Formats: sequence, structure tokens, C-alpha cells
Amino acid sequence: MGLNGSLSAQRVHIAFFGMRNAGKSSLVNAITNQPMSVVSDVEGTTTDPVRKAMEILPLGPVEIIDTPGFDDVGSLGEKRKARTKDILKEADVAVLVVDGQKGLQALDAELIDIFKSMAIPYLVVYNKSDVDTYPVDGIWVSAKEKDGIEQLKETIGHLAKDVESHKVIIGDLIDPGDSVILVIPIDSSAPKGRLILPQQLVIRDILDHHGLAYVCQDDELEIALTHLHPKMVVTDSQRFGRVSKVVPESIPLTSFSILMARYKGILKQVVEGAQHIKNLTDTSKILISEGCTHHRQCGDIGNVKLPNWIHEYTGYMVPYDLSSGKDFPDDVSKYDLIIHCGGCMLNEKTMQNRLKQAKAQHTYMTNYGTAIAQMHGILDRSIALFDI
Repeated sequence: MGLNGSLSAQRVHIAFFGMRNAGKSSLVNAITNQPMSVVSDVEGTTTDPVRKAMEILPLGPVEIIDTPGFDDVGSLGEKRKARTKDILKEADVAVLVVDGQKGLQALDAELIDIFKSMAIPYLVVYNKSDVDTYPVDGIWVSAKEKDGIEQLKETIGHLAKDVESHKVIIGDLIDPGDSVILVIPIDSSAPKGRLILPQQLVIRDILDHHGLAYVCQDDELEIALTHLHPKMVVTDSQRFGRVSKVVPESIPLTSFSILMARYKGILKQVVEGAQHIKNLTDTSKILISEGCTHHRQCGDIGNVKLPNWIHEYTGYMVPYDLSSGKDFPDDVSKYDLIIHCGGCMLNEKTMQNRLKQAKAQHTYMTNYGTAIAQMHGILDRSIALFDI
């Protein structure tokens, strides 16, 4: 996955929902000022969610998602509706587009109920205001005539701004002038020619808060520590064991994965999940889930390193399944534990919904960083910085 794809996970996700031929795609095209979605008078033209990264003032970077009609029919229609429901799990803001000629329909009201039940901030927009209709509550626009589009964008921006957390990843843990050592191994699993997203975000946040970011590999850490007196050390989770032996107890130590869990508001839950690893046996079953899709290599963390660490820690060969990307199972009740990646390719809403799903089905869930820290006996040290 390229950089632009990964950065989209950090944008506010604004999804457009509604019935077939309500004008969702035309409205999305008008807002983005690009032919993002195919437009036709034929119902059901949009068959899969379509995404576009852009900026909306006063909010800034967002991801716009156009979805298939919620009233689609037939076997294919049901599959399209299922894809639309999947988007609900990642939507930070929902825009319900209603045909101004027909008014609010029963399925529109059903969507509003879903928005409310999932605590998704939403906006009702009546399209085709160029026709003679009776006024109702909501925003009226004409995608065809481009009437009301700028007002709509501003309204969406203000609504989404309340969602944008303005949380920091590491900046609240340092003062201006503080140095932070970041341990970033460059090995066969590292992406060629670039850093992964959590590493980029931590570096940027340190710079934004006028700290000093120093980057090294784990075999260079001892040299770095002889020259620097860092406020803290942040390491790649896979190097936790080695790094913890090098960094003095007097220097706080954590990982990129744990920082991302805190950033996404799920640290407390994944710490609780990590503590459940000690209860696993050969009759247990776990799901190892990754938010991105990539070519698995020899020594891959998901299907090689984590199972081996679990074996060493518990003494059992614990059976496991693998999932990746959007392929997160609806039924996770058969698993005793889910070990999820850091979720840098997934937005905060998606990660929180996966945690809620697991909790509702009485399944523990943790992430790579906290699981590795637990199995190396340094979880307490790695979260000592945080009030959880």
C-alpha cells in the first residue's frame, strides 16, 4: 500500500448514503468537483463504494465515500447493501441524500436509526431542489445546478470538525527541546525506500511539538544512548525484547504500536486483551488480523513470529486463523483472543468498531505491540507513561 493510501486512514471519513437514484453520486461529484462516480439515470449505477481523498474547509483532509443504493434488490443488490453496511463501520460522518421529489422514505428513516444506534453524526440533504417541492427540515441542494454545494461543504466541515479529535500521538509526553530516540529496524520486512505510517506520524508529532527526533536501528541504540539523554525511547514492537535490555529502567520505553493504540482510543482495551494471553492453551483459538494486505514473507510477524512467541510464552501450540484488510469476520465468537495489528491502515472508527464487535461476542482483543510487550514481560513498563 502506498503512502497516500495509508494516510487516508488518518482522514475523517465522510460517507454518502441513500436510495438508488437519489443523486448521491451526482452530489459527490459536485462536492469533489471531479467525476469521481459514474452518473446515470439507471438505478443502481454505483455498485461498489467509491473513495476520494480531498480537503473540505474548515476541516481539512477528509476521505469521501460514495455508496451503493440502500434499496438495491436481488442477490447482487443484497451484496451491495452489505458493502454499504460495511462502510457504516468506518464512517465518522454520514450524509443521507434524499430525493427531493420523493421526500424521506421508510428506508431513509431506517438509515437514520442506524446512524443513531452507531452514534454516527449525520446530516440529511435533499437533492434536486431545482424541482417544485414543499420545504422540509434539512439542507436543500441541486447537484445538477450546483446550488447549495458550498454551503453543504461548509456544513459538513463543521459537523466533521467535532469528530476530528486533535489528539496528539506523543507531543503531550514531551517538552520543547526534549530528545526522543526512535528505534526503526531496516530488515527484509521493512518497506523499501520509506518509513511506515506510525513512524512518520510520530516523527511529525515530535517536530510539531518542537522536540528532537533521533532515529537509529536496534544495533545502533547503545551508541545513540552514549551520546544522548533522551526523554524516552520508542521502538518497533518486534524489537521490544532486545531494546528493553539496552534502555536503562530510568528512561521510559514504549512502542509505535502502543502509541497508535492510545491515539485511536483503544489502549485500555488492548492492554486488558494482552493480559489474557497467559490463559491460552492448545484448546484455545486465536485470530491474527492485519488491517492491510501484503505479500507475506519468510519470518512474517503474523503467521510466523507471533505464533512462535505465543508458543514460547504459554508452552502451547495455540491454533490460529489469519485475516487481512477489510476481511474481518462478522462472527468472532469462536475465538478466545484476537491479536490485531496496529491498524495504521484503518481509521479510528473502524478499530473501535472491531473492538466493540469483539466485546459484544465475549472475545478478548489486543494488538501486536501490547501482545509482544506482555510476552516479553515488559508490558507494565511500556505503558507506564500513560494514565489508563
